[in-house]
Amino acid sequence: MSGPECCSNPPTLNPNCGAGHVEKLAGIDSYVTGSPDSKFTIILITDVFGYEAPNSRMLADKVATAGYYVVVPDFFYGDPFSDKGFEDDERVTAELRSRGYSAIEAAGFCWGAKAVVELSKSSLIEAAVLLHPSFVTVADIKGLKVPISILGAEIDKYSPPSLVKQFEVALNAKPMVDAYVKIFPNVTHGWTIRYNLEDAEAVKSAEEAHRNM
Repeated sequence: MSGPECCSNPPTLNPNCGAGHVEKLAGIDSYVTGSPDSKFTIILITDVFGYEAPNSRMLADKVATAGYYVVVPDFFYGDPFSDKGFEDDERVTAELRSRGYSAIEAAGFCWGAKAVVELSKSSLIEAAVLLHPSFVTVADIKGLKVPISILGAEIDKYSPPSLVKQFEVALNAKPMVDAYVKIFPNVTHGWTIRYNLEDAEAVKSAEEAHRNM
């Protein structure tokens, strides 16, 4: 499913980390954080390491402080590196809408970007962000229907700058879709969530991407 770049810098998983909590959403364990009364909801779809990665939960908590109700589903069903739940994202969005959330956005990291793309093709969400996406094609980008941001890495086998620039060209041909595309210099695939907290430059680059989400 994933190659070496997708699996580099593996985190130490911790089911108890984060300021939020885990609850069932559409039958799927999900880390949730932020006020459930918020009018703004964002689904974070993780990379292959899943929803127990500390940096992923830390980012979810950070986004929640901006006023979002944040949901990080366990689409791997407790088995990171699998893709058992790849199509379950529609169930989660449907469940959120049934609970009264009408403004739903989604951000996908690496593997998760492909899931976000599929949601974006069906207008199941209001906006999307792809961060160092994997397995996303130009044809996928041409099928998008919602505003989107794409944040790519200068050093990335799965979405090299040349491919990200093709994404940008495809989006420029769709003036009805608001788009923002940026390639971050001197960073590698996974830099937004698989960074070393003790590496000041890595943290700085990741936080810049977080602000651009």
